[in-house]
Amino acid sequence: MAKKTKKKVRRSAKKTVKRKKVVKKKKTVKRKKVVKKKKVVKKKKAVKKKKRKANPAFMRSFKTTPLLKAVIGVSSISRPHATKKIWEYIRKHKLQDNKNRRQINVGGTALGKLFPGKKSVTMFDLPKQLSKHLKD
Repeated sequence: MAKKTKKKVRRSAKKTVKRKKVVKKKKTVKRKKVVKKKKVVKKKKAVKKKKRKANPAFMRSFKTTPLLKAVIGVSSISRPHATKKIWEYIRKHKLQDNKNRRQINVGGTALGKLFPGKKSVTMFDLPKQLSKHLKD
């Protein structure tokens, strides 16, 4: 068998070539614009609202005291209607305080007789004080 001999090459004989590094530029990826889908709105069927029925307890009629009758002018009335009439009286005679609209100045008026010993009453105390003048 014949031996193959490799030629030995001297290193000095080899030419050394420095290679330049090639820098690749990164590609900038353009993002696609996202298009929002339009929402499809389904038409709702019109639902008829049921008319609220008044609670019979609110419509119960009470007898008024003579002091309350002098203010609202009715001898028998339901509690919500009595409160409504009192507010009409307050607006007509401008009894609401200008700075604090919750306060009602009752001193020296017919309402002052309804709320004895008080110069002013808050709007929240009004129905509570009014219930003393409504009897079964």
